[in-house]
Amino acid sequence: MITILERLKTLSIRMEEGLMALMLSVMILLATGQILLRNLFDTGLFWADPSLRLMVLWLALLGAIAATHDDRHIRIDLFSRFLSSRGKRISQSINDLFSAFVCAIISWHAGRLVYLEWQDGTQLFGSLPAWLGEIIIPIGFAIMAVRFFFSAPLRLLRVAK
Repeated sequence: MITILERLKTLSIRMEEGLMALMLSVMILLATGQILLRNLFDTGLFWADPSLRLMVLWLALLGAIAATHDDRHIRIDLFSRFLSSRGKRISQSINDLFSAFVCAIISWHAGRLVYLEWQDGTQLFGSLPAWLGEIIIPIGFAIMAVRFFFSAPLRLLRVAK
């Protein structure tokens, strides 16, 4: 059972990293092409700038998701240097549970936003529906909430050993 979970984790990490690399590559190519078109031919792609803004949102959330699986996310930590290793793990578990709660709330409300955008039929640019561009927000925060939620008991199990 553990090997299956480890394989799934490895697969999800590879998918995240691959998607981030692809997204960044497309962004660089699109931005470079847009600059060349504007400077050399006094033209451009009307959909390039909104697409790049949308890709920045997606890349930022994918990066946040990747940071949570490596435990390299930003954290506000005032007292950990004064705690023992056991105290640090307990404190980190509490922080993980709080982070899971906050991410779950953000995911819930972002999901409501996406649902309202879907109901209204709002268009982002061209014929692209707004909800399709925004769907990464509830999904990304839900993934982070799940990761934080499951990392808290794992830290506590390490304390118990």
